[in-house]
Amino acid sequence: MRVRATLVGSTALLLTAALAGPAVAASGSHSGGGHSATREAIEAAVEAGVPGVTATARDTHGTWSTTAGVGDLRTGGHRSAADRYRVGSITKTFVATVLLQLEAEGRLSLDDKVDRWLPGVVRGHGHDGRHITVRRLLNHTSGIYDYTSDDDFARAHFLKDGFFRHRYDTLTPGALVAIAMRHEPEFAPGTSWSYSNTNYVLAGMVIEKVTGRSYATEITRRVIDPLHLTATSVPGTRVTVPRPSNRAYSKLAETATGPTYDVTALNPSLASSAGEMISDSADLDRFYSALLRGKLLPAHQLKEMKTTVKIDGVPNVRYGLGLMDTTLTCGVHVWGHDGGIHGSTSSAVTTADGRHSLALNFNADWTGEPAPVIEKEFC
Repeated sequence: MRVRATLVGSTALLLTAALAGPAVAASGSHSGGGHSATREAIEAAVEAGVPGVTATARDTHGTWSTTAGVGDLRTGGHRSAADRYRVGSITKTFVATVLLQLEAEGRLSLDDKVDRWLPGVVRGHGHDGRHITVRRLLNHTSGIYDYTSDDDFARAHFLKDGFFRHRYDTLTPGALVAIAMRHEPEFAPGTSWSYSNTNYVLAGMVIEKVTGRSYATEITRRVIDPLHLTATSVPGTRVTVPRPSNRAYSKLAETATGPTYDVTALNPSLASSAGEMISDSADLDRFYSALLRGKLLPAHQLKEMKTTVKIDGVPNVRYGLGLMDTTLTCGVHVWGHDGGIHGSTSSAVTTADGRHSLALNFNADWTGEPAPVIEKEFC
């Protein structure tokens, strides 16, 4: 999900001060200073207003972790390298991986129309699932309206009064898609690109239709268990984050000023298969490394996943099938995804060979950008 864009309406954010604790380096081959620039970028994010950060990098020299700031503004307790957190739209890469595995098994085609699997679901105000392929869901070229952009939904779930009334509500995938169908499409399928969480709610529904099991079950049995991602889960309607974990903070407003609220507890069904998962930095490193090294997909499906389309206005980022290709200022390409949900901003990336990975989380949704940290780690 892209919660912060909905909350504040802009990526040009005012940065506010927050409590900051010392950076803590875990054991690893580079703890003596090989990641010093990365640590400095993390500390800068805390100085600029992020309450706390946790990050883990993995490369041929070993694993390195660092934290900065606090995980709990009330107690002043520091963050941990083992913190579990809501990963938001990083969920999308897991969902796309499962669908590509199903394609490799011959159980569906990326060129299947959505209506084949979900007849009549994508219909209304110009939407028509008979003309939208599964591939267009995964690379956001479907034109389907993003349900999180609906004004009523935003007021009910992203702003203070609505959030505290509805934070524990259970929302079904069908109800989320129905919100999108009240609006006109952004464009005709295949004619442009626009990020839509609705695409991945539908993708999760397709997985269930094809397999007879929930997308959560399929991610668990196909990805989480084989890779031994012990900190990773698909919570469904569970409102808490498993420990070890920190608190998550939001302004719950359209500005980056004002009171800060603890939004840790919420029913993540509002994000569904577009962004409900929980993980930690080490697991995310392991996942993206395995994915790019061909451990989860045959070569053909991995090539399909890495076939990208341009994003207008963002020349250094292209979007594949649940996977972003980012060209850094030094020319290095990293593959991965960003994720945002209430009180949590995350990013996980790896090099094309899967040998150098970084995952990080800010426990805030109104300030801080992962990009400077990624630049320092890889450049």
